[in-house]
Amino acid sequence: MQAQNLDALLAQMWKDYSHMNPQVRKIYNSLLEQEDKVVNDHIALRTYNDPRVNIEVLKKPFIEGGYKEKGEYEFKAKKLYAKHFEHLDPLMPKIFISELKLEEFSPALNQTVRELLDQIPEGMNERYDFVNIGRPWKLDYSTYLKLLEESEYAGWMAAHGFRPNHFTVFVNHLKSIHSLIGMNDYIKRLDFKLNTSGGEIKGSKDVLLEQSSTLADTVEVEFTDGKHAIPACYYEFAYRYPTEEGKLYSGFVAQSADKIFESTNQGQ
Repeated sequence: MQAQNLDALLAQMWKDYSHMNPQVRKIYNSLLEQEDKVVNDHIALRTYNDPRVNIEVLKKPFIEGGYKEKGEYEFKAKKLYAKHFEHLDPLMPKIFISELKLEEFSPALNQTVRELLDQIPEGMNERYDFVNIGRPWKLDYSTYLKLLEESEYAGWMAAHGFRPNHFTVFVNHLKSIHSLIGMNDYIKRLDFKLNTSGGEIKGSKDVLLEQSSTLADTVEVEFTDGKHAIPACYYEFAYRYPTEEGKLYSGFVAQSADKIFESTNQGQ
């Protein structure tokens, strides 16, 4: 039963994410038109490290569905901590959950985040689909901007809530594209912009993982004082190399992921 629940949850996450981000549908459908098999390498989720909504809360449906904790990561500059989870089935997407270390931010940011989290209805964070519930609090645009000024991540979470920050094309499984350079060229031919922070390709064969991503779509978001266009989500691409044991590397590289986070930055 849990596997069925998990499949339904992942399907709903993809549906909501791809509907919210038009570039995702265009890229995905374009690959399908080439008769490519689009395998999802990983899904990334964001949250705050408050015990009501932290990684330990968001991981629950995945652990119940057969996922295991694998790696943990620190992002000192962005003041983040993250874990990734893997399923026994290698074609199931890895789950990457990061959380903002609130204790490293100003009292003002902490007060604002607490006030947002206090609006979550009692028991909602126990729902199986909480990771895809969206924004369960009211937010005005000026508060979003204040959070954004101190932390892009904090502002994104406040505006979008609990939903995938990105899905990831597992380039190794494509038939028509055989490298991340080829993937990036394909994306540019479709007229989408890539995140160039740290170079178009983050990582290398030496660290067994290469990553790239589009810049986030700009979408209209409803605030209490009207709609405003802000960065939403992006599409990532990953190419993995085999370890000495001959299996594809399944972890993540913190230095590369650090730059991928910047795909949702304002004004890129």
